[in-house]
Amino acid sequence: MRIAITGSSGLIGSALLRSLRAEGGHETVRLVRRPPRAPDEAQWDPEGGSADAGALRGCDAVVHLAGAGVADHRWTESYKRTIRDSRVLGTTTIARALASLDTPPPVLVCGTAIGYYGDTGDRETDESAPPGEGFLAGVCQEWEAAAAPAEEAGIRTVFARTGLVVAREGGAWGRLFPLFRAGLGGRLGNGRQYWSFIALDDHISALRHLIATASLSGPVNLTAPVPVTNREVTAAMGRVLRRPTLATAPAPALRLALGGFAEDVLSSQRVVPRRLLASGFTFAHPTVENAIRAALR
Repeated sequence: MRIAITGSSGLIGSALLRSLRAEGGHETVRLVRRPPRAPDEAQWDPEGGSADAGALRGCDAVVHLAGAGVADHRWTESYKRTIRDSRVLGTTTIARALASLDTPPPVLVCGTAIGYYGDTGDRETDESAPPGEGFLAGVCQEWEAAAAPAEEAGIRTVFARTGLVVAREGGAWGRLFPLFRAGLGGRLGNGRQYWSFIALDDHISALRHLIATASLSGPVNLTAPVPVTNREVTAAMGRVLRRPTLATAPAPALRLALGGFAEDVLSSQRVVPRRLLASGFTFAHPTVENAIRAALR
């Protein structure tokens, strides 16, 4: 297959690229913002609205993963605009570029997030749930709506609503490992909030499953089958790393340190991958302890 990827330097994009290359037989096109420096690179300007249409011709699939890191900076009003624009404008650009092709690719997999559902509390939530409230929920709604040109062009469009990815290399979980190794890990707030996680290996397998499964379109949750609470995550990290987990981060301290992002750290999202499981996908690391051990390997 010929597969184009945006966000190929990020945690998920780079892992997907390694997976495709390791299997062999695939041709990859990496869309980058800077001038291309390698034969497999093509330039795009997500905010400016341009993409190299020539590089997208002949693609069997496009996986769109680009977006500013949600946890990379304190949520000032300026950075919130960066989070929103990097996703909405980028998705608009790629969707319009694909729709403009005489023969567009059969499938666009657009990475979005379970932030779409807002705070779900203890309620088990699948893809049939309505959108929630809050900043990230609003961004996710705009993000998915921005793919409309691709859908209208007849491209099978899948929204990979991603949970917390368990990985050492980056993302929110990547910041937890050093703290827990140092014996400084512990629950966040009261610890009763649900975390819907997914092992990085399973996430990559799921993305490839979405590309290959012609019956899937629209939202698909990429989370492990059984969400766990932050208390359960804390206990599992302690067991696997063999470290104490006595530290706590009270809610007021998190709000002081993280600003607006603290509300999302403290919110509860009990999200399940109903459509992914129904399509025949099998998780290699279904429990949080499995996922942590896989990340350490």
